[in-house]
Order: sequence, then structure tokens, then C-alpha cells
Amino acid sequence: MTLTGNMLIGAQAVKGAGAPLHAIDPARGEPLQPAFHAGDAEDVARAAELAAAAFDPYRAAPLETRAQFLESIAEGILALGDALIERTHLETGLPLARLQGERGRTVGQLRLFARVVRDGYFLDATIDPAQPERQPLPRADLRLAQVPLGPVAVFGASNFPLAFSVAGGDTASALAAGCPVIVKAHNAHPGTAEMVGRVIQQAVARHGLPEGVFSLLFGAGNEIGTALATHPAITAIGFTGSRRGGLALVAAANARPVPIPVYAEMSSINPVFLLPAALEARAETIAKGFVESLVLGVGQFCTNPGLVVGIEGPALERFRQAAGQAVQAKGAATMLTPGIFAAYSQGEQALAGHASVATLGRGEASRPAANAAGPA
Repeated sequence: MTLTGNMLIGAQAVKGAGAPLHAIDPARGEPLQPAFHAGDAEDVARAAELAAAAFDPYRAAPLETRAQFLESIAEGILALGDALIERTHLETGLPLARLQGERGRTVGQLRLFARVVRDGYFLDATIDPAQPERQPLPRADLRLAQVPLGPVAVFGASNFPLAFSVAGGDTASALAAGCPVIVKAHNAHPGTAEMVGRVIQQAVARHGLPEGVFSLLFGAGNEIGTALATHPAITAIGFTGSRRGGLALVAAANARPVPIPVYAEMSSINPVFLLPAALEARAETIAKGFVESLVLGVGQFCTNPGLVVGIEGPALERFRQAAGQAVQAKGAATMLTPGIFAAYSQGEQALAGHASVATLGRGEASRPAANAAGPA
């Protein structure tokens, strides 16, 4: 697949009028081709109008059609083969084996939702029969079913370029429910986004669905996100990312005349509580497990521990020493973007300069971080 740098608005490939955006090879700090041009509020409006027009016919489509649509996306992602994995590796620095596993997770999610749609139980449909003989007045039958909200805006994540991005869980669940989706691609991996977006666009056409069922937008800064969160056609938001970005979307969604839900995963400090008996019995084992979790994904997983709480004493000191030694045995690795690396470095320097902070250990100095200086 040849990358074009275009957005996908319905069935059309559209070159944005905004400034060019480049993915950055985080291992070298070098821009990757092609340039992806940012969209604007007019592009958001066009995508939203198409999504609104697609909503009624898409939700009315047979469940079997919807299930086959999701399965076609899964098959299309697999058909991209090594080209998808190689481009994603270039844009993120994530190991090839990790990306192959994430692709499997992404495809598995789509197939799972296809099965859920096909069996129809998610509709939770019930009918309470009429009571024509009821006194003093008869009662009509009462019917209940789960119904889709409407067009959904999905924001891709930086640390999961496949499983939490263009065709990730948020998109798969919204499409399964009968909601058109507009994805705001993450700027860290636009090439990956275009490749997967084209698969979805082709699946929409293959199954004869309205073109507005899916659109893909690019954009830097807050303009695209704010325009999506405030457009009246958007009825829900799916977001995985920073606390600051997520709360900005929540604020925009709540400020609407009719607020809409924001389903957001926005970071956590993930506290670890070291209980005295456990620490006394296996302080060194806990410390090793703690460090493995700490460095998982170069510290860029949402489950990485950020705070340890323990009671001062010999057992806690054993934990400190073992954790420090375990950290020192770790080499550096490439972070997702130069911007994330810069933020980490600034945070580390700020903590190191604090009078109440002691450094227990550092990774091997002979293996420096692979991130080169470069634009975020």
C-alpha cells in the first residue's frame, strides 16, 4: 500500500489544508515520508455530516451485515502483512514481536465484536405483553432494546498504535453497536493510521454501507479535537491518552447545550502498597516484580506503577536495595516519540533536584536511550 498523507472523509481521500505533519522515527529522530496535512473545522463538519447521514441506514442494516463488516476489517488488517508491522515499527520504535502480538489483539477484538453482533444478545431486547383486560384501563405492550447513540469520535492512543487506535477497541465497539465513527489519528503514527483507515474505508464500500460510517482525520494541536467534541452530530467520544487531553475533551463535551459522554482512559499513578507481612517474607521478589512492571513498554503502559507506599523498617530497606539493583541491570530503550522522551527527561531532572528525593538506581549508562533529539 502506497501512503498518500491524505485524510479519509467518507469515500474520499482528502488532502488537508493545514501544515504538513511528519511521523518521526523515534530511534533516529528523523522525519518519515510522506507528509500528512492537517485538517480543519470544515473537514470535521464534512465528516460529521456524512456520519449523521449514515447513522440511520447503518443502524438499520442487518446484524449479519454488521458482523461481516467487522470481520472484513480484521481480514484486511491481516492482509497488509509485514508492511503494516514494519511501518508501525518505524513510527513507534516498538519491537516487531510486540507489534505482531498487538495486531493479533486488534484482529481478535474485531472478530469478538462480530460474534457479539451476530448473536444479537447485546440488544437486550424484551417485550412485556399487552394487558388489554387490565382495569381500570388496558395497557399496551412495552418494548425495550439497546439502541446506538449516534456518530462517535475516537482519538487514537500513542502507546498502542493498533489495538487502541484507528481500528482498536473503541472503534470496534462503536461500529458493532451501530454507530458511525470518525477517528482523529494520533500524530505519532499517521502512516499506520492511513494503512488501517484504508482497510476500513474499503470494507465500508465492499458491504454497501453508507460512506459516512467511517472517516479518518489528521491534525495537530487542539483544533480538530475541539471541533469534534463540540460538533452537534457527535454523540459520544472514545479517548485513550493523557489526563490533560482527556479532561480538555470532557470540558468541551460538558459545555455543549446537550452534554455527551466521554469514555476516557487518562492515566493513573497506579499506587503499590507494600504490606508488612508480605514485605518481610519476600521483599526481594516483590522488588524484582515491581521493576519489571516499572520498565514494561519503556514505562509507557497505563499499568506501570508510579507510587510505592510502605512502612519504614528493615524489610522496606531490603525492597529499596533490591529494586535499585534490578533497575541498574536494565538497559535503555527507545520511547515512542522524542516529545515523550523530552518530557520524561525534564521530569527526571526535576525529581533529581528535589531535596527529599534519593536516587536508588539508574539503568546501564553504557546503553543510552535510543531517542535522538528531534521534533515531537
